[in-house]
Amino acid sequence: MDRRLFLRTGGLALLGSVAAGPTLTASASALQDGGPLGGSAEPNLSASAAMAHFGVSESDLRKVLAAALEKGGDYADLFFEHTLNNSVGLRDGAVNSNYASIDFGMGVRVLSGDQTGYAYVENVTLNDMLNAARTAARIASGGQKGKLAKLVEKPIKKNHYTVVSPWEEVSIKDKIPYLQQLNDKIFSLDNRVIKVMANQSDTTSHIFFCNSDGVMFYDYRPMVTLSASCIMEENGKTENAYAARSYRKGYDFLTDDLIDMMAREAVDNTAILFKAIKPIGGEMPVVMGAGGSGILLHEAIGHAFEADFNRKNTSIFSDQLNKKICDEHITVVDDGTIPFNRGSVNFDDEGVEGQKTYLVKDGVLTSYLHDRISAKHYGVDPTGNGRRESFRNMPIPRMRVTYMEPGNVTEADMISTVKNGIFVDQFTNGQVQIGAGDFTFFVKSGYLIEDGKLTQPIKDINIIGNGPKALADITMVGNNKKLDNGTWTCGKDGQSCPVTQGMPSALVSKLTVGGES
Repeated sequence: MDRRLFLRTGGLALLGSVAAGPTLTASASALQDGGPLGGSAEPNLSASAAMAHFGVSESDLRKVLAAALEKGGDYADLFFEHTLNNSVGLRDGAVNSNYASIDFGMGVRVLSGDQTGYAYVENVTLNDMLNAARTAARIASGGQKGKLAKLVEKPIKKNHYTVVSPWEEVSIKDKIPYLQQLNDKIFSLDNRVIKVMANQSDTTSHIFFCNSDGVMFYDYRPMVTLSASCIMEENGKTENAYAARSYRKGYDFLTDDLIDMMAREAVDNTAILFKAIKPIGGEMPVVMGAGGSGILLHEAIGHAFEADFNRKNTSIFSDQLNKKICDEHITVVDDGTIPFNRGSVNFDDEGVEGQKTYLVKDGVLTSYLHDRISAKHYGVDPTGNGRRESFRNMPIPRMRVTYMEPGNVTEADMISTVKNGIFVDQFTNGQVQIGAGDFTFFVKSGYLIEDGKLTQPIKDINIIGNGPKALADITMVGNNKKLDNGTWTCGKDGQSCPVTQGMPSALVSKLTVGGES
């Protein structure tokens, strides 16, 4: 697309912080589905291609970076973004909605000691970029002026999300049959189905980054989601559930096998709810099912491992680095390198390569999740966790793909040890209080465990706990690690980022279950 077709003159904006507790939401839970569906086509990810795409020159970049440092900043970076969003929706048996948008602009960040200045513009004219740079410079000023290094392209060593069929080349006519097929398949599987709502959305982001240290990179980031909500009626009672998948893939993501799998999952997840009850609440053992139970890691410990919370001494783990915090059989990872994964990054949003980071190794807290600011504070290398929602936001430490490595116990064996408790496997959202470490998340479905066996289905309950305590109370870890490749989106400081989580089955000896009195 010619840049002139979509550029609009934009105003200058300053970034203000918004106080909000971290949250995690998803429109569905979905277990890992075998191998990747993508191919091996490589887009042109050179710096020259990026500059041509955004209509800027190396001279422009150097002028803007110089302006950003002119008030005494130590460091400056520029983040360019061009994102195309498309969404197609089905309701009442027909595709009847379509949405498309384009987002374009760039942001300037300046660091001076503990000060951060950030400003953005919704275009890339040199004059407006200079105005943004000077505004950010005035916010973070007064230090020793940083030096501007020679700009050198940082190539992607391994592209974690190559694309065979780019979404820019796919029309709405190509997408409609898959939604219609998903609708028809769900209706065919159970005569209790009365309504289906399905949605397919795709996003393509062109990201160009450069900084005063001389780092430049260009990343082409695809994203696709497919979701289906199923509503069923039985004897005057209605229930609903869903299925969804999200990956960094192109049009080749949509297949007949995927449609069949998601239709069956949506129907099965809904049908079981007719038999489900709310259990008696209280403190009890909980077996977390493989996959979606990764929400426990995300809420109970993931946010508390983000280094900005620890740098400011607001995390309950601020003084626990290099200390034993749980059973020695537990290892927790945050990984940005899983092929085609929703949470993976070739580079994070401040020019650091995606990598695999061990947070807990054999029960010991070995690393926080770092951006450049926290890494400098702790005297370590960044971990590739500096992420932002868009060019309108400054990067902050965020999770990518957070999971627990497998143990050596079967799920059946751990269930057999529980006399009275619950098994949970489907979740919708969660929230955590960073300082105290207290978390809660909502369970869509699961089962009672009675005398070591799964019995009555359960639904619609909250689980409440404390992160460090819950981690310490994990007594068994299963050998069945799975990732939940649903549409999980993490909220923090007013920003949303796509993430993934997963874990093997695990037995937590005590959690508070909010059920019937």
